Amino acid sequence: MLKEFSPYSESLLIWKRNQDLSMKKIVILLVILIQGALPRAQQTAAVDSIKAELAKAVTAEAKVYWLDNLSRTLMNVNLQQAEEYGKQLIAVAEESRDRKLMIEAYMSNGVRCSYFAGQKDYTMRSVDFYNKALDIARQNKMEEKIGGIQLRLSAIHLAIPDKDKALNYVNQAFSLISTLNNDSLRAESHNSFGHVYLSRNEKTLALRHYLNALRLAEDLKKETSRHELMRNCYLYLSSFYSGIEDYDKAIDYHTLAYKKLDHIKSKQVPYQRAIDINSQGNLFAQKKNYDIAISYFERSIAMADSLKFPTLKLPGYISLLNQYLRMEQPQKALDYINSASGKALKSYLINFGFSGVIDQAYGVIYGELGQYDSARLYFGKAMPYFEQGANENNKIGFYRQLAGLYKRTGENTKAIEYYLKVKELAEKNGLLENAEGAVKNLDSLYNRTGDYQLASRYNGLYYQYKDSIGKLNKEKELAQVEATDEQYHQQKLEEEKAEKKRQKNNIQYMAITIGIAALFITLVVFGMFKVSAKTIRLIGFFAFIMFFEFIFLIFKKNIYSVTEGEPWKDLAFMIALAALLVPLHHWLEHKVIKYLTSHNRLTASGRTLLSKVFSRKTSDEGSKP
Repeated sequence: MLKEFSPYSESLLIWKRNQDLSMKKIVILLVILIQGALPRAQQTAAVDSIKAELAKAVTAEAKVYWLDNLSRTLMNVNLQQAEEYGKQLIAVAEESRDRKLMIEAYMSNGVRCSYFAGQKDYTMRSVDFYNKALDIARQNKMEEKIGGIQLRLSAIHLAIPDKDKALNYVNQAFSLISTLNNDSLRAESHNSFGHVYLSRNEKTLALRHYLNALRLAEDLKKETSRHELMRNCYLYLSSFYSGIEDYDKAIDYHTLAYKKLDHIKSKQVPYQRAIDINSQGNLFAQKKNYDIAISYFERSIAMADSLKFPTLKLPGYISLLNQYLRMEQPQKALDYINSASGKALKSYLINFGFSGVIDQAYGVIYGELGQYDSARLYFGKAMPYFEQGANENNKIGFYRQLAGLYKRTGENTKAIEYYLKVKELAEKNGLLENAEGAVKNLDSLYNRTGDYQLASRYNGLYYQYKDSIGKLNKEKELAQVEATDEQYHQQKLEEEKAEKKRQKNNIQYMAITIGIAALFITLVVFGMFKVSAKTIRLIGFFAFIMFFEFIFLIFKKNIYSVTEGEPWKDLAFMIALAALLVPLHHWLEHKVIKYLTSHNRLTASGRTLLSKVFSRKTSDEGSKP
């Protein structure tokens, strides 16, 4: 049985789409398109297995479950079949008239379409499906569902991008979720706030929300949910630190996320490991540790190969292709895209309607090689795809690459046309670095054409953007300082919390110690007087069991430094301790109780004690005048 992934796991990828566009020579779109679907992909055998389970399903709930898994899985295998099963899912849910199933069906189709949020059509369809689910949830006052769907809508609007709507949806979701007893949803709402604020360059606010989400995730009682949510939080923090170019912290958090897979029981974990290793390689690439990055990409491909899952190799292929362009080795990139690995990649993208992306890749590579006729040819073939199907962020990257080609070939009018498009879209979406690059190129191009008035105008705009970006860069430096300060603040809070807990525990230990001592004193005193043997045995039983269990507790609390939490070590230590203390417990209890119940001696001791007390009292009275 396939386990459904967290319903919010794609939001990280949506946010990364907005960040990666600043990379000038990298064909980053390839990564974007693949990663939305790969973590849910399985081989044909897995698809057949799901179909077999669907055929056996009798209830509407079972059919909805398997149709959900099947339609989402097929998004990486066969888009037409994915659509067909997605429609069947809605039909089954609607016929059941079960509102919960109806919401799940529309949500499933929304998630399915969000896998290809780089394409405008899929993005809009995803929004439509979420809105239908939201309408049903509102009509039936299903508050948890409403909050979860609004978080989804916030994430998908970041892909459009429409940052204001994204913020509005997460505000609505949080105002509702904060009234519910659902810490998991509350944590996800903090993560969604983090994505939105990060897209708006409000980095300190974003970090605070990511850290709040992590704290909530750490406190979840359900172990499976805790590990999955903590993993997501670590991934978001990794991306945050990558965004402010603190790559060491980004790698640290990504490593923590990878280790969380050890605690997640799912058939998809081995596949996710291959994806994670590839992502880790990209972080090393950003840090410019290219040799390490390449080793991670190759390791990811090898892991996919060992799983006998050819499709899972694609992220590694894409990363290696991008790496050669990062290293300004276009000939290696061309050789790679024409190799067997490149052919597998091209076959996959063409099969899913992304042939324009392959043409774009060839256009970039031939442009870098100076083979301009070939570059023009491939950019021309890619144009319809980007004009008609891509979202605005991806259009910016494509227009910038095309304008750069025309500038190098001296086709100034065409270069101006596309740089103006870059400027317009970049200003609309708040991408100042892209706008700055566009006006800088427009300044030099208008100088080439002799239009010095426009050249002067764009020169002025360039310095305005440069000043604005300079302020943002200072804010980025400030964000790094604030991020460090925020972590220090969080660490202090954790230390204070731990200290309060330690003091509370110490008070409890002291109270237990006093209680045990009081029990033994009571036991001895009762043994000195005419108290029934049964009473003494009863008090003795509780006194000794408390004493030895307290010893067990003390040892258990302090063995972690030795055993490091390994179950077999803990078991061995506890067995050894029990072997020592249990016989001692029985022997000592037997001896003490036997002595205390010997009334022929103890009652005499009691009488002696009483006689001494009363004789002293009598002598004191006799000495009075």
